[in-house]
Amino acid sequence: MASADLRDELTCTICTDIYTDPVTLPCGHNYCQHCIKRTWDCQEDGESSCPECRRRYRTKPELKRNLTLCNLAESVKDSSEPLPKIVLISCDYCDSPAAKTCLHCEASLCDKHLKKHSKSPEHILVEPTTSLENRRCSNHKEILKFYCREDAACICVICRLDGEHRGHQVETLNEASEKKKETLRIILEKLILDREKTEKRVQSLQEFGREVQEKTTWVTEQVTALIMDIREQLEALEERVLSEISRQEEQVSLRVSDQIRQLEIKKEELSRKMGDIEELCNMMDPLTVLQGQESTIPHFSYAEVEATNNRVSHDKKIHEISDLDLDLISMTLHSGLAGIVTDLKGQMDLSGSPRMFLEVIQSSDMFPDIIILPEIREDEFTNSMILLGINKGSNITRIENDTSTICLDVHTAGNNVFVSDDLKDLYWSEINQSRLERPERFEVPQVLSSRSFSSGQHYWEVEVSDSGEWIVGMAYPSIARSGYQSWIGHNIKSWGLLRCSDNRYYVRHDMRAISLPHVPSSQRLGIYVDYGAGQLVFYELSEPKRQLHMIKTPFTEPLHAAFSVGRRGWVKIRSHDN
Repeated sequence: MASADLRDELTCTICTDIYTDPVTLPCGHNYCQHCIKRTWDCQEDGESSCPECRRRYRTKPELKRNLTLCNLAESVKDSSEPLPKIVLISCDYCDSPAAKTCLHCEASLCDKHLKKHSKSPEHILVEPTTSLENRRCSNHKEILKFYCREDAACICVICRLDGEHRGHQVETLNEASEKKKETLRIILEKLILDREKTEKRVQSLQEFGREVQEKTTWVTEQVTALIMDIREQLEALEERVLSEISRQEEQVSLRVSDQIRQLEIKKEELSRKMGDIEELCNMMDPLTVLQGQESTIPHFSYAEVEATNNRVSHDKKIHEISDLDLDLISMTLHSGLAGIVTDLKGQMDLSGSPRMFLEVIQSSDMFPDIIILPEIREDEFTNSMILLGINKGSNITRIENDTSTICLDVHTAGNNVFVSDDLKDLYWSEINQSRLERPERFEVPQVLSSRSFSSGQHYWEVEVSDSGEWIVGMAYPSIARSGYQSWIGHNIKSWGLLRCSDNRYYVRHDMRAISLPHVPSSQRLGIYVDYGAGQLVFYELSEPKRQLHMIKTPFTEPLHAAFSVGRRGWVKIRSHDN
């Protein structure tokens, strides 16, 4: 940059080249000595003036050689970076620099002579040039004035009248040029559109790259926190299991010590009795032996020997000491690990960050961040079924059937839900339904029934998809309409039976889910509500019919039937005739 600035300072404004023998005028401007002299020789009226500031001198001033500029100019000329040579085109009628070149006259003109030049359209003016040969016909040496459309060639007047282009479709250069410009403009417009599309794609990819970076940071933080949480839980579990082992060891040690003490006492008693008997056995006098049995050990008898043998057998059982309770240790370990895994199920879903939740509802969004409780065995439902007076094989339809009166309230339907005209069916919709915004409308793919229940017993049936995800249940009208808390079962105002991508049933309420032991075997389900008794029961209408789960809770608001669908999911409210 500094070298370029220096060259600019050492460039003559007349020849636009590095100074040769530079001189300085009284006004302070510098020029090559031969350039300024030639310029003054061309000036009229005998007066001399500075080409840059136009200061006039009545007599030619003395030209003082500028030694400093001369040395600098020589130094630059000798440098390894030669200045590009700029060709100066002079006016054909004077020595002044040319401003334009006339193609018709084939002459270059300065500003002064350009004013006197013909203004006729035939006199086409271009930037100063000395290369006019490419504007002449190579055969006739005439100026190229026409364009042959058939041969796509520029031709002269002789080529048109007597040459090989005679009789061809010919246009003037201006006409042909305008047509080509119009074509080029159309192409340019298309290119501009393509460039705009390309720029948008670049911006989209850049935005995607930024989102990936943000997501990478978020996922990294989540995984790090998750691993740290697992480590902490494992350390706590280890401490808990080792504490249980130590507790059992201490209890076993105390029992062992107590048993040893008791056995030592018994050992001493047995040794004493053995000494007495041995003494009698060693006596030779029969009378003494018989009298000794009565007087020395009156408490001892043959019956006691038999009792002693029985007591020894009994003592063996008493003295048996239980080992470490490995089952309890294993259960503590397994339950702790199961708790960690259960906790992970609510944390390992990294696909549904809050910002993306309502934009792309993925299958995992039907089941986010909830606590999965242990499975409930099927035999645990028996008592609840008896309380309702309903056996597995009984006819559920004897209860008042409300299927025909259950209709969907489209005003509550989210925009990713399609509702049929008869208000009985709902499907997942990839296309946003763009319904009017209403306070009661869900942001998630969910809908409530138009009818509510505040008393009595009610029963209806639905048919569900065998793929995709869905939720059927009940909800209060005060359920939230946006955010995570609006999903059925993600709050205290709703209860739902759902099936997820793992093809299992879950019952969900207040962010907690119970995994049911039943494997789905039918697409038909029954829902029973006893409002006064605070009971909500889900049935699978298989052969035979079976109860899936019963919820007992006092209801405090009117209940609406609630439905939700995920991708590829659908729910149909069954009518009496199907």
